[in-house]
Amino acid sequence: MTNTPKPENDYPAQDPSFDGITFEVVEEEQIHGGQKIKRRGIYLWPNLITTAALLSGFYSIIASMNGDFTQAIYAIFLAALFDGLDGRVARAIGAQSAFGEQYDSLSDLLAFGVAPAILMYSWSLNDLGRIGLACCFIYTACAAFRLARFNVQIGVVDKRYFIGIPSPLAAIIVISLVWVARDYPALFDLQTISTQLINAVVMVGVGVLMISNIKYYSFKQLDRKRVPFVVMLPVVLIFAAITYDIPVGILIVSIIYALSGFATTFLSRKK
Repeated sequence: MTNTPKPENDYPAQDPSFDGITFEVVEEEQIHGGQKIKRRGIYLWPNLITTAALLSGFYSIIASMNGDFTQAIYAIFLAALFDGLDGRVARAIGAQSAFGEQYDSLSDLLAFGVAPAILMYSWSLNDLGRIGLACCFIYTACAAFRLARFNVQIGVVDKRYFIGIPSPLAAIIVISLVWVARDYPALFDLQTISTQLINAVVMVGVGVLMISNIKYYSFKQLDRKRVPFVVMLPVVLIFAAITYDIPVGILIVSIIYALSGFATTFLSRKK
C-alpha cells in the first residue's frame, strides 16, 4: 500500500506573516455586526506602560537579591501604579486587545507574584530554609493561579467584584509589612523564630486569599458615577491617616480591604 500525498487544498492556509523570521503580532478582533477581522501590530501606549510595570518588577527582584530592600519596595509600588494606569489608558483611547490582556497578566505575575516572594524570602524567610522557600513559592503559585483564572473568566464574572484578592493588593500587603517592620525593628525582631513564622503564615494566607472565591469590591462602577459629596470626608480622613505614617497607614488600609471581602461575600450571599 503506497502513501499518496495529500492534495494541496487539504492543508491549512499559512499566513505569510509567520513565514520565516518575523516579529509581527496578528490579532482577530470582533467588530460591530459580529464580524471578525485580523489586525496587525499592537497598541503602543498601553503596552509601554505595561512594560514599565514589568521593568519595575524585574528591578525589585534584583534589588532584593542585592539586599536593597527599600528600593525593592518602592519598585513594586511603582509597578502597582503602572498596572492601574495601563488599563485605564487602554480604555480611554479605545486600545484594548487580547495581546494587551495577556501581556498585562505576565507582567503582573512577575511584579506581584514573583517580586514580593523574592523580597520576603531575601529579607526574612531564608533563615527558615526549605519551609521559607515553600511558603514563598506557595504565594507565587497562587498568584499564577489567580491570574490564569482571571483571564479565563473575563466577561463572565460580575465586574463590580474581584473574585479573590487582586494580585497587586496582595503584593502591597506583603511589601507594606516589610516596610513597617524595617521602620520598627524593635517590634519585628527577625532573629526570633516567631517573627519568621508570622511572615511565613502571612505569605501563605495572602496566597490563599488570591485563589479564594471571596468577593472584593472592585470600585470600577465609581469611575464614571457621581457620589454624594459627603463621601469625600472619609477619603480625606484616610489620606490624613496615611500621611501621618505612610507605611503603617498603607498596611492598615490594605488589611482592612483584605478583611472587607468576607463582609462583601456574606452580604452578597444574603441578598
